[in-house]
Amino acid sequence: MRAFTVNRYGKKETLSLIQVAEPTPKDSEVVVQVHASGVNLLDSKIRDGEFKLLLPYKTPFVLGHDVAGIVTKVGPKANKFKVGDEVYARPADFHIGTFAEYIAVDERDLAPKPKNLTMEEAASIPLVGLTAWQALVEKMNIQKGQKVFIQAGSGGVGTFAIQLAKHLGAFVATTTSAANSDLVKSLGADVVIDYKTQDFETILSDYDFVLNSQDGKTLEKSLNILKPNGKVVSISGPPDVEFANEVGLSWFVKIIMRLLSFGIKKKVKKLHLNYNFLFMRAEGKQLSEITSLLETGKIRPIMDKVFPFEQTNEALAYVESGRAKGKVVIKVK
Repeated sequence: MRAFTVNRYGKKETLSLIQVAEPTPKDSEVVVQVHASGVNLLDSKIRDGEFKLLLPYKTPFVLGHDVAGIVTKVGPKANKFKVGDEVYARPADFHIGTFAEYIAVDERDLAPKPKNLTMEEAASIPLVGLTAWQALVEKMNIQKGQKVFIQAGSGGVGTFAIQLAKHLGAFVATTTSAANSDLVKSLGADVVIDYKTQDFETILSDYDFVLNSQDGKTLEKSLNILKPNGKVVSISGPPDVEFANEVGLSWFVKIIMRLLSFGIKKKVKKLHLNYNFLFMRAEGKQLSEITSLLETGKIRPIMDKVFPFEQTNEALAYVESGRAKGKVVIKVK
């Protein structure tokens, strides 16, 4: 089968399209024929080597974190899905590889594909959907009437998170460019701030939560809009010791995490706030709950472009440009 691999880490490296062996399912795995795969900034960060400390993939390896497709083989102990089922997933770390024609996925990470979505639409959902769910439902436990600030509202995570927050009953503020203002308003954003001409720090106040996806400077400014005991959940770092404990990292890595998060931890303690780093995990049960929200129309996929499989490198470059509104997807089959 054909697959796009990372042969060497580096920002100037491109993925290589090569022939690799078609996977054979292990006990609890199924093989999925990939029809479409979402493209994420995480893919480029892993290719660049930014996550080698957390995810030390040994090169060469197949890249890609989102899949929608059809089950073609079932492992001897897998019983949740059968050949012919339409499924989608964000495969678990160290089991990624959706930029390929086939992938073996643990059945616990899979969910039935929403019946009302195309393969391309479904492939746009898993990583951003699970990220938003784990931030807003697990970490924040958002209740009706609470206020949440979601940065970069027109991006992949932002477009999903706004819709989920509104479904949970929250009051939502977001940042975007003037050109994307109507889009985020259509998703339910109550306050829209043009990041090019306005400073959210001077406009927002007394918020319960912040979903941070930007740089360290934006993270620090976000602390000033929170009420006492408010919480910021960051998907862009810095990682903290709590995260290292959650995923069972070594004592050496825990020391590094403590050093990386020392500054922000000191600031939130002084301001009587809370900070959590989130690196989303694969979770088929949560994805099944997301499926029901998609099938009932409570959340809709927001897509920018669909690239043919052969143009996976171009799709990755487009995501890196920061111009995408919603998700970018590659069509494999």
